[in-house]
Amino acid sequence: MATVSANPAIVAHATEHDHHEPQSFWRTYIFSEDHKTIAKQYLISGIIWSIIGISLSVMFRLQLGFPTMKLGFLRPILGSWINEADKIDPDFYLALVTMHGTIMVFFVLTAGLSGTFSNFLIPLQIGARDMASGFLNMLSYWFFFIASVIMFSSLFIQTGPASGGWVIYPPLSALPQAHKGSELGMTLWLISMALFIVSQLLGGINYITTVINLRTRGMSFSKLPLTIWAFLLTAILGLISFPVLLSAALLLIFDRSFGTSFYLSEIYIKGEALPNVGGSPILFQHLFWFLGHPEVYIVLLPALGMTSEIIATNARKPIFGYRAMIASMMGIAFLAFIVWAHHMFVTGMNPFLGSIFMFLTLIIAVPSAVKAFNYITTLWRGNIRFTPAMLFSIGLVSFFISGGLTGLILGNSALDIQLHDTYFVVAHFHLVMGAASAFGLLAGVYHWFPKMFGRLMNEKLGYIHFWMTFTGIYLVFFPMHYVGIAGFPRRYYAFTSYDFTKNIFADMNAFISLAAIFTFAAQWIFIYNFVHSLIKGKKSTQNPWKSNTLEWTTPIHPGHGNWPGEIPAVYRWPYDYSKPGAKDDFIPQNVPYSQTPESNLPHENELIGMEKEIEGQNLNDQFKQPH
Repeated sequence: MATVSANPAIVAHATEHDHHEPQSFWRTYIFSEDHKTIAKQYLISGIIWSIIGISLSVMFRLQLGFPTMKLGFLRPILGSWINEADKIDPDFYLALVTMHGTIMVFFVLTAGLSGTFSNFLIPLQIGARDMASGFLNMLSYWFFFIASVIMFSSLFIQTGPASGGWVIYPPLSALPQAHKGSELGMTLWLISMALFIVSQLLGGINYITTVINLRTRGMSFSKLPLTIWAFLLTAILGLISFPVLLSAALLLIFDRSFGTSFYLSEIYIKGEALPNVGGSPILFQHLFWFLGHPEVYIVLLPALGMTSEIIATNARKPIFGYRAMIASMMGIAFLAFIVWAHHMFVTGMNPFLGSIFMFLTLIIAVPSAVKAFNYITTLWRGNIRFTPAMLFSIGLVSFFISGGLTGLILGNSALDIQLHDTYFVVAHFHLVMGAASAFGLLAGVYHWFPKMFGRLMNEKLGYIHFWMTFTGIYLVFFPMHYVGIAGFPRRYYAFTSYDFTKNIFADMNAFISLAAIFTFAAQWIFIYNFVHSLIKGKKSTQNPWKSNTLEWTTPIHPGHGNWPGEIPAVYRWPYDYSKPGAKDDFIPQNVPYSQTPESNLPHENELIGMEKEIEGQNLNDQFKQPH
């Protein structure tokens, strides 16, 4: 298809971006300021962290599922944390749970997901040479890397890593003398998280600035892909909520190391009264969950945004309810800030206050249902291509619905008080947040792998990976609802102390643990597929999925600057699929209406007169790339 003629002045300026002086290996691949390289760094780091995080969960599932099994074969990995009876040390069990939660929520589903795809897609999909600040972008990754090194090192210290649960509630986490896992491991956890938050804030500022200021000619907010809307709202959520967690962590450091009493009051250890008075551990819960609930959508919104793009592309249909999808994401983002106390129904809060948070929590189901309905309607009667990315996106919708329905139960304070510390909650948030977001991440990797690396992943292996993972996740977490309703508490090392608990929980826990091992094994198929495709995968064409968004107008291996020459102008929204009368079943965003008269709607013909105005706009290309 033809494109608009290039302005010579703009071409000259753009070409300047494309012809950099040769850079050293370190500046090209390690300390790079190219958003695409930084995205790949986040992706590789996230994959490594996911292997570690899931491995920890398999270890504690072995303990839960087979409490009489000898686990001496884990001694080469866990060392002295396997005791003389060849069992996981009870002190270390909670450390495994703590580190699994921390790694998966923050280092995989926050940094690995948003860090990868916000960095990779924002400049490519809005038509920018790079992020607003390549240097800040590089700093963001390296703060994350240092945080990762510190968190990883805490796994190897003598007293063990942090073990106060991933929410690290005081007073346990505030008293180093209370428990081995509250000593150096907890200090390293807090330092690592402080650096991680700095990384997220630097990235968030960059994402927001880039989307607002660096959109190409014609790229109004009403023409942004839903992926960009999701990344923008996610960055705003993080920018407002992460500083609150940082303040909570700093106050906890003060209580631990400098004798303050923000969270401590009237504490006795081994019969000895501590001098701390006046603090409240409930204060920490308020601060933590003010980040903690937006965090659910910080990991979920990018996955939902990418799913919108992938489903529309592979259903060969326009996304149903584009404006409703944007409004629902805005509604979710707003409500995310005013529902945090539904995590605190069991703290003894005033029942009237609890009813307010219950009402607000149940309301968040409305925009969530809008999104689910729109996904299903987009799929309805579509010319669906079941690529691995499409399957993972449909799987995300399944988890989003099934996990969200149990959220209605837990949002009711009277029910939540009974279920709060049981495996029912574990099942709920793993489905709606963990599995759904992980499927969004995997869908994104399968879909944008050709743009990242110029090669295609193996489809057959992708199908096997999907069906094993999809089946395995439901086999793990669906039974957990029943175990939770039966009263099985979370974070318990063993359930074998009483005969009646053995009869209720033994078989189901063994089944869940076997399903978890099966699901973990499936991820090695993905690892093999990823690495093999990276080296020997089939070479990709420029636009293998016949998609409309701007990233597919770049070369197969885009250089630093993304487009050689002029950045394309945008004339239409990103979802013109299967348009009646069109020559092809997709019309890219950079194709003017004047070139598609056979498929234009009446109001689109009226927009032809604005094309000269769009072409005459100054490119947002004035920010020189770092050299």
